[in-house]
Amino acid sequence: MTELLAGLALGLGAGIAPGPLLTLVVTGTLERGFGAGLRVAIAPLLTDAPIIGLTVALVSSVSDGVLRVMGITGGIIVASMGIWTILTTRMALEPAELDPGPADVWRGVFANALSPHPWIFWIGIGAPLLVTAWRRAPSLGIAFLVGFYALLVGSKIAIAWVVARGRRRLSTAWRGRLVVIGGLLLSGAGMVLVWEAATGRL
Repeated sequence: MTELLAGLALGLGAGIAPGPLLTLVVTGTLERGFGAGLRVAIAPLLTDAPIIGLTVALVSSVSDGVLRVMGITGGIIVASMGIWTILTTRMALEPAELDPGPADVWRGVFANALSPHPWIFWIGIGAPLLVTAWRRAPSLGIAFLVGFYALLVGSKIAIAWVVARGRRRLSTAWRGRLVVIGGLLLSGAGMVLVWEAATGRL
């Protein structure tokens, strides 16, 4: 039960914490509705298995230099996604572009896999907790993972739903402004990641 509660608490914290993936959930929902936000929100379910596997295996041997390079690279790509969001705002709001489908999933996958946040989480917190729980009993490790992803993904889906409800009351112009703000936040988050990685603050 302790492992499940730990997973739920950490999943909720990670799910509602500002970051590249949450920003994509919000901007995707504003651009194309709840379905787009939902597709972005499930990205961790598609990307985190290799992240978990690698961090569990390497949790005690990853050097600061590797983390720094990963953080800088991920930050640059996240910032680029924010710029792309801003540049394509008008196109995204046109009726013909309402549902690009798999493109939303891939945006979420790239943002999550290339962001250092899930890597740092699993290296510093998730992997040690998972390994400890698994050694006590495999069922405890599974409980931790289930709790974590239930609220990590569930909270992002809930946020997408709330944004989608408000979206219907917004004019196209205001939706466009909010998407631009989201793109600026995404770019800002990417630049912060680059700065944190370059200065060893990750």
